[in-house]
Amino acid sequence: MGFEFLTNTPLEEARRSYLQALEALGFASEPETVPVQEACGRITAQAVYAHGCAPHYAASAMDGIAVRAADTFGATDTTPVVLTPDRFTVVDTGDQIPEDCDAVVMVEEIVPQADGSVMIHGAAAPWQHIRQIGEDVCAGEMILPGYTTVSPAAIGAMIAGGVLQVPVIRRPVVGIIPTGDEIVSPCADPEPGQILEFNGAIFSAMVREWGAEPRLYPIVPDKFDLIEAALGKAAEECDMVLLNAGSSAGREDYSAAAIGALGQVFCHGLAMKPGKPAILGAIGKKPVLGVPGYPVSGILVIEELLRPVVDRWFHRCPALRPTALATLTRPVVSGLKYEEFVRVRMGYVGDKLMASPLNRGAGVVSSFMKADGILRIPQGREGYEAGDQVQIRLLSPLEKLKNTLVVIGSHDPLLDEVGNLLHMADPGLYMSSSHVGSMGGIMAVRRGEAHAAGCHLLDTETGRYNVSFLRKYFPNGGVKLIRCVGRNQGLMVAAGNPLGIRSFSDIARSGIRYVNRQKGSGTRILADYLCKENGLVQDSIYGYDREELTHTSVAAQIAGGSADAGMGIYSAAKLYGLDFLPICIEEYDLLIPDGAYDTPLVQRLLAVLKSDAFRDKLMDMGGYTLDRPGQIIPYLEDEDR
Repeated sequence: MGFEFLTNTPLEEARRSYLQALEALGFASEPETVPVQEACGRITAQAVYAHGCAPHYAASAMDGIAVRAADTFGATDTTPVVLTPDRFTVVDTGDQIPEDCDAVVMVEEIVPQADGSVMIHGAAAPWQHIRQIGEDVCAGEMILPGYTTVSPAAIGAMIAGGVLQVPVIRRPVVGIIPTGDEIVSPCADPEPGQILEFNGAIFSAMVREWGAEPRLYPIVPDKFDLIEAALGKAAEECDMVLLNAGSSAGREDYSAAAIGALGQVFCHGLAMKPGKPAILGAIGKKPVLGVPGYPVSGILVIEELLRPVVDRWFHRCPALRPTALATLTRPVVSGLKYEEFVRVRMGYVGDKLMASPLNRGAGVVSSFMKADGILRIPQGREGYEAGDQVQIRLLSPLEKLKNTLVVIGSHDPLLDEVGNLLHMADPGLYMSSSHVGSMGGIMAVRRGEAHAAGCHLLDTETGRYNVSFLRKYFPNGGVKLIRCVGRNQGLMVAAGNPLGIRSFSDIARSGIRYVNRQKGSGTRILADYLCKENGLVQDSIYGYDREELTHTSVAAQIAGGSADAGMGIYSAAKLYGLDFLPICIEEYDLLIPDGAYDTPLVQRLLAVLKSDAFRDKLMDMGGYTLDRPGQIIPYLEDEDR
């Protein structure tokens, strides 16, 4: 492969060609010798042979007496044999067998006599209860083949065979070079414009998990000569190098040029999303990867391209990645140019495994932390529809997914607290919550995709929450509406309210930047209703079409200074130190399908809602009221009853 700038090479082709190119350069692992006691988990560099036999002498396998088997012949229950002390030797398990003995009689089968002799009631077979020389390991036998992972049992076998040092494949050192003028070392209070360098910590943990040794270098500014010098130093000191950021085609993206100046670039640009700007190169025979700066891109690139290189170093087959067939809860759209990787949260609802797509931003590292699986959309496919059956590469074991409570619907921080209380009460239980708004939750329950849905939909004609919507979408029942909390909903504004916002209608003032929730969320429906009540034209409100998926993300925008006001709940405002203008107390309830209600997972959820721990946590968060949480709210009865 020759050098090409920002190509669109298919991932599988790039991986195969890269490994072939490295092999042609002479890329190979190196052995080292370590004490056997320190070899667990290491991979043998060659076959390991026993130096001696185990056991190396004839040893008693039981506590008892060593005898000549012939002296016991004829012994029965009716014709016992008595052996005088000169005709047997007392032995314990592991003792050497005297040369003139060829059997052991267990202590349970002898009857001591007053004169020191013993009576036995059964004949001994020759060599019974004796461990022969080499019974476990014989000198010269192969204990372990080459390129094999050393297990705890193998350590015992090697020591038994007299092997005290074992040749293993040396752990490769992976140099990690973070670059960027805006990147700073981890600290508690970064200044505006500073980005905490955490990719290095993520990548270090990943390569360590694969058996390699990470070496994290200091942050290098975006200057070609400094990047080139750091890259050269790492290539001398390490077996593989990750050059993080600067892999795209921006004015300060020097990675490809620096790799090319010191070695060669095989490929620059992959048909994968996220991760397109990745660079595959080498300096001498050492692999060098240019990794995109966005964390999700970087994680995927080193998973798909560095891990195979590490596997090749260790001469091991790539780890099998378990997969499962799941049902998508929402449509996923993809471009035709790339193979796309979409993170999903998962859980079983009944006998169906459901997969809910997470935020797809390349910089959203938390989505990888929350993900239970990866959906791969092939290059050339436009995506999948909601309800499609798709193959998911699992990041969480199926056993966990079978014990996961799936909640899809309106966001509230209390869901995270409920999930935490559920898991702490029983570490075998988990909760997966996806924030798609109240209407999205109703539809998910209607399609059988969730155990529960958070819901706070206001009927603007009656002033009641949720009931009329359930009558519309579940006219024949089939679901239960569970009382959860009352919560204080209002306008969140910057601390001290510097713009003097006093009422909802003020969001239409000139110079006010509003941030909204997504369409279909209960908060958005409330905001739309308030616009109508106050005679506000939505198109005239600056930022009204700017959407965030959670109350906390709205609060974060205001706290960060990119917005001046947004509808949200008091607990989110308190969390970010914002001022809060209360507007109403709304009902935030849970919608649970009848088929899930009696399941252990849902019953544990209801127990959490009724617990003192839940009450105490909400009181600490602030802005909530509790009135018989966990109680069923009849919704098909007449409203006047």
